[in-house]
Amino acid sequence: MMKRILLSLFALLFIGMTFTSCATLFGKKTHPLTLSSDPDGAEVYVNGFKMGVTPVELNLKADKSYTIEFRKNGFDSVTRVVNTKVGAGWVVLDVLGGVIPVVIDAATGNWNKLDQDAVNAALIQQKEVAGTR
Repeated sequence: MMKRILLSLFALLFIGMTFTSCATLFGKKTHPLTLSSDPDGAEVYVNGFKMGVTPVELNLKADKSYTIEFRKNGFDSVTRVVNTKVGAGWVVLDVLGGVIPVVIDAATGNWNKLDQDAVNAALIQQKEVAGTR
């Protein structure tokens, strides 16, 4: 009876390690990105959608890239791009787990993370054009 229980536990552990992947199970689904500007108070647009005013922290999915635009009246707008990168730690753990975890995490993108934790934009004040008020 004890032998059967141990064998069942071992089988469950083996199946769990074989048919799952580390990043899919334990990785964060969103990642924080801190956005700031100099001066503060710039509107933040992420992929064309207004998401707040600086300073602000957003939780973004790490399986896609983002175009971030900072806008403030009287200042030139600033655009930054945040991309994804593969978290090397997840890859190592997946490889140790076998081929299936690598395939799952690669297909789902769960081993990706943002290539930056923070973005700061130095806004430049627009020059006043002569003859305008």
